[in-house]
Amino acid sequence: MERSDTAGHEASLLNDRDLVGQALTARVVVDEHGTVTGWSEGAERLLGYSSAQILGRLVSTLLAEQPPAKDLPPLAHLPQWQGNLTLRHRDGHRLERRVVAHHRLSEHGDGGWLLVSALAGPPPQPGNEALVNWSFSQSPTCTVALYDASGRLRTANKAMQRALDLTEDSMRGLRVSEVMPNWAGALAEEDMKRVLETGEPFSREVYLRTLGETREHAWEVSHAPLRDSNGRIQGLSLTAHDVTEQHWARKRLQLIAEAGKRVGSTLDVTRTAQELADVTVPELADFMSVDLLASLDDAHEPSSDAWAVGEPLALRRIAHQSVYPDVPEAVVAPGEVDGYPEGSPPVESLRAGRAALYRMTDPGVAEWVARDPLRTARVREPSIHSVMTAPLSARGAPLGVAVFVRHRRSEPFHQDDLVLAEELAARAAVCIDNARRYTRQRDTAVTLQRSLLPQRLPEQAAVELASRYLPAGARAGVGGDWFDAIPLSGARVALVVGDVVGHGIHASATMGRLRTAVRTLADIDLPPDELLTHLDDLVGRLSNEGDGAGWGQAAEGTESAGDVGATCLYAVYDPISRRCSLARAGHPLPILVRPGGGVELLDVPAGPPLGLGGLPFEAVEVDLPEGSVLALYTDGLIESRERGMDIEVGISRLCETLSRPVPSLDALCDTVLGTMLPRRPTDDVALLIARTRALDASQVATWRVDPEPAAVAGIRREAVRQVEEWGLTDAVFTTELIVSELVTNAIRYADPPIQLRLIHDRSLICEVSDGSSTAPHMRRARTYDEGGRGLLLVAQLSDRWGTRQTSRGKTIWAQQCLRSQPVGGLGLVDPASFGVGLNSAGGL
Repeated sequence: MERSDTAGHEASLLNDRDLVGQALTARVVVDEHGTVTGWSEGAERLLGYSSAQILGRLVSTLLAEQPPAKDLPPLAHLPQWQGNLTLRHRDGHRLERRVVAHHRLSEHGDGGWLLVSALAGPPPQPGNEALVNWSFSQSPTCTVALYDASGRLRTANKAMQRALDLTEDSMRGLRVSEVMPNWAGALAEEDMKRVLETGEPFSREVYLRTLGETREHAWEVSHAPLRDSNGRIQGLSLTAHDVTEQHWARKRLQLIAEAGKRVGSTLDVTRTAQELADVTVPELADFMSVDLLASLDDAHEPSSDAWAVGEPLALRRIAHQSVYPDVPEAVVAPGEVDGYPEGSPPVESLRAGRAALYRMTDPGVAEWVARDPLRTARVREPSIHSVMTAPLSARGAPLGVAVFVRHRRSEPFHQDDLVLAEELAARAAVCIDNARRYTRQRDTAVTLQRSLLPQRLPEQAAVELASRYLPAGARAGVGGDWFDAIPLSGARVALVVGDVVGHGIHASATMGRLRTAVRTLADIDLPPDELLTHLDDLVGRLSNEGDGAGWGQAAEGTESAGDVGATCLYAVYDPISRRCSLARAGHPLPILVRPGGGVELLDVPAGPPLGLGGLPFEAVEVDLPEGSVLALYTDGLIESRERGMDIEVGISRLCETLSRPVPSLDALCDTVLGTMLPRRPTDDVALLIARTRALDASQVATWRVDPEPAAVAGIRREAVRQVEEWGLTDAVFTTELIVSELVTNAIRYADPPIQLRLIHDRSLICEVSDGSSTAPHMRRARTYDEGGRGLLLVAQLSDRWGTRQTSRGKTIWAQQCLRSQPVGGLGLVDPASFGVGLNSAGGL
């Protein structure tokens, strides 16, 4: 069939009155094997086959001739194909068709092809040019003007006329700089010259308010050459798309990103607030202020009820910024406090917990401003017209409010600006809260460290003590080294030196927790190796608690709460047996100076540092002659990078220094620090020196007790006689009752062997030991009970009482403070420093 016949046939198809919808397109679906699986009405009209006649047949039967191989590349991996095919109609005539084939893959990887071909319409009609003209002039989304090769306007669509507030007739024949006699027109004319010279399109984004618009818009302006059929440039087009929303979306994202980098660079509240103000001016506002609740000056935690209803809200100005150097908008200077009444924008925003947008003409705002002449002047002078307030809150509690103001920029704040302000305020609030908490915690840590480290060691019957603590030069007052001397029952004393890894707030706070834990564990008379095991578990838990940790994180250079580590040396000295039990967890060896002057390192097994977990600690016992000097210290004393002193050299020098004759232990401490340390040590140093004492045999009386009730009376008489021999007549009656109750309970409920020991030290101590490991506890006896009052009576008669486990059972002790000077010329000791009596399970 001739091509003219084909065109006529297609035209007849299109002239059918019932031709609507999909009948305008021939659609054929072919599976991956080339079989026709779908046939549209348009395909039937085009080729004459009904769906019943063609479905299931190979699509190749529709081809009048095979397309050349060069026109058919490998189709398996192509997403689509387009080209000309010669088809055969059912009646036998040939058709040349333009076909588009879409490759459709299913989720299982198999698929087929969709072949589509539009039914050709009549040839172009003269009326089609009108459609083109209407499309140009009435485009709702594109502002277009056409210029000739000399840069003179030939035509402009209605959108361009509206934007410039000029008619096409008024602009025709003018250059763009004459239509827009400003910087934007001059810039557009330069871009036109560039396009005419290079022949390449050019685009740029400009931000301005045209005469036909009420506010500034962002425009993407494009210039493109217009060529004739020979390729010669005959003119150019200027198109402008309004991209204001995209422009401000980018600006907001950029501002948020910039705030993320700049706000919260330090853990200083004032600087963080100033960083927020600097970021937002002038990008978002012409003036911005940050005010925090004045109640935060004293309160530990912010509270939603930080101010009373009806009372002015006190806010302290922390920071502000303005587009003008002298900040004329500010009513309050940084650091000052101002009261804000009910109904004012800051109060309303804080109460509602969300950002708010105001015009200065709003009745509530105007009334608030009118109450204060100074505020009225500050609003009037720079012509403030738009205000946003955004609450600063963190962890569900209010901190303050951020205020954003516009006056130099004529465009008021919009809802998108409000969302941005709320986002910036929320992020900054986290940083401010972190800085506030850091400052508060640092001050607390410093105070805690100073209060927890012994200001003066209590006098002990067992030892004479002297100590020094020297913080590192750059971290004064916030180190992690500590020492302690803890009075124990039976006139014994525990000596402790520890070193928390690192410096700063976390090390200081951990030091306080560990020192408290050691005192608590010492109070229940755990031996050194067991005490370190419990302390190791605690450090492991502290480390796990700190592992979880982002706007809002600590600034660079601050410490993490995880990875807690420490070393510790714990020793218990008994002045009666003159034996010392020691255990260490990764800590330097103690040094012993014997009364004759010999110096030695005590061979205490090296346990692992605290926090590793799962490894044992081992204690050793050594005999210490009376007058021996025991030196405990941290590694800052024996290591010095400035002096190039390693541990071995440091220990050798320390041993030599300790052997020097000095008039007192305090003088010895000063000598050690002066010899071992530079002027500004790089690490904390803790030093504890103890000279041992011994209790004379006359101050201790011991009796073995037969496990018979009849033995109670006799042992009671022996105890009374001994107390009278010591001259403690005021304590006779109380001692008699305590001895009677403790011995009786041991005989009734415990196992032999049973022993009574009286110790006359700075106090009078009564100890009853037995072979049972069951710990006692007090219970409340009912009115007619015959027993159950023993320990309650002991607790009432003694100043302190308690129990400790021994290798053969347990010991129950009761302590009476003596008001008169005890024997041996030893000074008084505060009885409150001894262990608190336990309320343990067990049967007495």
